[in-house]
Amino acid sequence: MENIISTPSNLKIALVQTDLVWENPIVNKEQITKLLGSIAKNDVDLIILPEMWSTGFSMNADLLAEEMNGASLKFMAELAAQKDAVVTGSLIIRVDTGEFYNRLFWVKPNAEYEYYDKRHLFSLAKEEKVYTAGTARLIVNLKGWRICPLICYDLRFPVWSRNRNEYDLLIYVSNWPERRSFAWKQLLIARAIENQAMVAGVNRVGLDGNGVTHTGDSIVLGPAGETLGAAKQGESELLQVDLSYDELKKFRTSFSFLADADNFDLKS
Repeated sequence: MENIISTPSNLKIALVQTDLVWENPIVNKEQITKLLGSIAKNDVDLIILPEMWSTGFSMNADLLAEEMNGASLKFMAELAAQKDAVVTGSLIIRVDTGEFYNRLFWVKPNAEYEYYDKRHLFSLAKEEKVYTAGTARLIVNLKGWRICPLICYDLRFPVWSRNRNEYDLLIYVSNWPERRSFAWKQLLIARAIENQAMVAGVNRVGLDGNGVTHTGDSIVLGPAGETLGAAKQGESELLQVDLSYDELKKFRTSFSFLADADNFDLKS
């Protein structure tokens, strides 16, 4: 983890809302590279890709899983170095024990990385039959911002994202379907308000291999649930937003609700 800066500066983030070609990492890398073509080195601090950005939300892990030193993680590291920015997003990963994970990587420009394994596996798609659930959250630091990255279905479970003054920015990378887009929008707002944090929700667009349509609705919210930036519905787009730490601090000082929150321990 990087050293914490005493006075956090503004954070420039870029959300990659893209149409993921089903189970085709090569084409998806090409599309992401093209979308990010307008970003020069040092233009942004953080680039956020969707859930399973290289394949789409597939249960075909036997065919698609990569090792920890696989081509897609190397792509993220190369992208981070080129843009001098952290790159995050999830991939299908096979570990030495043979288990599969929906694993989010936090990749730095120097190629160092940390990762988070999706805690809540989507039972409607039988994700839990294929992948192993994670057991621990990841809190990372970037320019003094404390950041908690989570994955898609985690959004429905507020206990897992509960902020005990541990983070300033909450991220969800997703393949969230159009038919439940109302829930996506409302739950993101709720997570921002209840945790008094900035929230970035990054979702894909397009039709996946199961015939499920996604409209994106990628968005960045402030701690009162207000919209700071939103992508066009249903279109591939790069959404760039500058986050003000001073505004976040001012809001938390004026409305110190986190100090009144219930204490609890998550047992499992």
